[in-house]
Amino acid sequence: MSFDFDRVDLVDVSRHFGRRRAVTRVTLTVRRGEILGLLGPNGAGKSTLIGMLATLVTPTSGRIMYGERPSLHAGPDIRRCIGLLAHELHLYPELSARQNLDFFARLYGLDSRAVVPAALEAAALSDRADDEVSAYSRGMRQRLALERALLHRPRLVLFDEPFTGLDDQAVANLSDRLRRLAGEGTIVVLATHDLDLADGLVTRVAVIHNGRLVSDENAGTGLRARYRALVGTA
Repeated sequence: MSFDFDRVDLVDVSRHFGRRRAVTRVTLTVRRGEILGLLGPNGAGKSTLIGMLATLVTPTSGRIMYGERPSLHAGPDIRRCIGLLAHELHLYPELSARQNLDFFARLYGLDSRAVVPAALEAAALSDRADDEVSAYSRGMRQRLALERALLHRPRLVLFDEPFTGLDDQAVANLSDRLRRLAGEGTIVVLATHDLDLADGLVTRVAVIHNGRLVSDENAGTGLRARYRALVGTA
């Protein structure tokens, strides 16, 4: 990895879409080894923050720093350090799982023979590797998309509602995977409105409400009660 960083800083970041203020003056730091939970109701601004951290959405004001480098100068070096799993899974349904992973491995300049078999095994899809993705369940596609996002061993991984469509065993496997990533020094940011899944997984909690950061603290017990006090619902 030609460029690396151990923290990401958002400094007074806002994003407006016309007259709608999706995110307003958010200041936040997330460091390697942390699992930051971006919590908030639907429409709170979590996905917009994920988009800005992924360099896909440009802040209207403020700045985002990857180590010492600002997102204003984001280029291949920064994007090569980011893995994203969003609502859009970025998979080609007419291709097989193996072909999808091979395609993305080549985009990252990786030897697909070295990384694809392990990714298929991690996704529990080795026995369906040559089936078209269009025949997969939502949970299977979600697992494949996760491995697609992690193929290049990114420093920063961004997950927007990653538990969608997963059964209990897959949720447990994904949670364990996120803990291992953090243990390896990855910066993990997880956006969700599911407090039960976040509780016991995230190490820090940032609560977003109406586009504003209303809490940034270490995770602990009583998450639901604290969230209800801040947002007014659980």
